[in-house]
Amino acid sequence: MPLPHILLALLVTLIWGVNFVVIKVGLADFPPLLFCALRFALAALPLLFLRGPMPAPFGRIVQIGLLLGVVKFGLLFVGMHLGMPAGLSSLVLQGQVFFTLLIAAFFLGERPSPRALMGLALAALGLMLIGFGRPLGDSLLAFLLVVAAALAWAFANIATKLAGATDMLRLICWVSLIPPLPLLALSWIFEGPDAIAAALAQPSWGGIGALLYIAFLATTLGFGLWSFLLQRYPASLVTPFALAVPVSGLLSGWLLLGEALSPAGWLACVLVFVGLAITVLPKGALPRLFSGNNRLTPGP
Repeated sequence: MPLPHILLALLVTLIWGVNFVVIKVGLADFPPLLFCALRFALAALPLLFLRGPMPAPFGRIVQIGLLLGVVKFGLLFVGMHLGMPAGLSSLVLQGQVFFTLLIAAFFLGERPSPRALMGLALAALGLMLIGFGRPLGDSLLAFLLVVAAALAWAFANIATKLAGATDMLRLICWVSLIPPLPLLALSWIFEGPDAIAAALAQPSWGGIGALLYIAFLATTLGFGLWSFLLQRYPASLVTPFALAVPVSGLLSGWLLLGEALSPAGWLACVLVFVGLAITVLPKGALPRLFSGNNRLTPGP
């Protein structure tokens, strides 16, 4: 992979890591389900300028939209609204990597290697340590909601793979058409019309900026660049860059929100990070890295 494309991948992980801090800012102005609905309504706007046929069967677009937009992001936003820190949310959500491997093994027959299973077990141990370190009550519920969001993202990954789309930017814009109405209905039921009206009547500049960031930078630009890389390189070469998302998420949460981690929390982060690295990095990648051979090529 040439250096410009490596920098593009790192840019995406930075955008997605900071996105968790931005979500926290937006949740101060908008109820979580309404915030998520507005995010996808804006993310679908590029369809006004993009021309061409539907990028995948409509049923598959609906499936991805419900899994990714309604379930995954709905659970994530509610979990963060209930108190899940931005940095830890960025870390826990990367559980989607090994959830995806397990689901692919069951539905697609892609069996993980013993090395991958060891990584899965180590990362799962880290997630359990994070969960047990949270006090009972809303914080534990918030953690479980983010774990469920990671699982929903994994199912959305499988659905996206089965869609067979070649223009992923148009696909994510079409997918963004699906979540707004269901999310608005859920917001009306659970958050109430008064909360919706109050949020829309007097949003702050911070809330508006957060909404624009997650709609166009995190969704349109982030997924567009990520899909650009996935179209040109094996997933085994691109996916490991997602390991940098929790790093930027934790650092931005610490720098911008003052979110501190206990020693047990840092240990859990290390366990998840190492577990995911063992799972997704090609065999022999780390020895090649430390030996000075930094050429990024997929392993066997």
